[in-house]
Amino acid sequence: MTDIHPTAIVDSRAHLGEDVRIGPFCLVGAGVELADGVDLLSHVVVEGRTRIGNGTRVFPFASIGHRPQDLKYRGEPSSLEIGANNTIREHVTMNPGTEGGGMVTRVGDNGLFMVGSHVAHDCQVGDNVILANNATLAGHVAVGNFAILGGLSAVHQFVRIGRHAMVGGMSGVERDVIPYGSVMGDRARLSGLNIIGLKRRNFDRETIHDIRKAYRLIFAREGTMPERLADVMEEFESNEPVREIVDFIRVESSRGVCLPDDGHDG
Repeated sequence: MTDIHPTAIVDSRAHLGEDVRIGPFCLVGAGVELADGVDLLSHVVVEGRTRIGNGTRVFPFASIGHRPQDLKYRGEPSSLEIGANNTIREHVTMNPGTEGGGMVTRVGDNGLFMVGSHVAHDCQVGDNVILANNATLAGHVAVGNFAILGGLSAVHQFVRIGRHAMVGGMSGVERDVIPYGSVMGDRARLSGLNIIGLKRRNFDRETIHDIRKAYRLIFAREGTMPERLADVMEEFESNEPVREIVDFIRVESSRGVCLPDDGHDG
């Protein structure tokens, strides 16, 4: 049964699923859709064309779905889609999309968005993603499944963060981060692979060994990057994570790829 606190303000045009809980002093706007089991603890504001998926919990003072922080936004009917079973902690902000970015900001399932983290307009965030305290995504950022962003990190607009990647705390990420990679620094550099994350997610030893070998070959100093990628694909054709890294690097990107401190563009 839906439970709405007497002090909450819920527009009659909002769509509420079963067993939704809306706590004290929350505000839910007309275009909002809350799926079954959504829990707004207290003092939460959800506005705009926003959908929140089953079982997601939103903590006090989060601002979800307000107009994007983009001066080019002209009130177009863009939306914000948040998946199931997310935990959205205090003071988190998430904004809808814009005409220039496809009109939709998407957040996947099972994410953890810690205090003060920010998902800007037109971001595409995968499943099982963690944004630690005050981690921020600028507009049009893509974050793959199982990626982790450390506290106070900041990702530049249009950057891609690959699956299973790790961004160290207080890092400024100006370039794309390869899948399974680990970056850190005030201007983030590739510091290796997210080996701990791979082990936690039960990648077998042989697969991890091949990823490490492929990583060393990709960022070696001999040859050009296209040549090294071709060599790696020939040697590790059957290794899916290695293929994913190579395909990620080969995609044309406006930001380029984070390199190791001793890396070169080739």
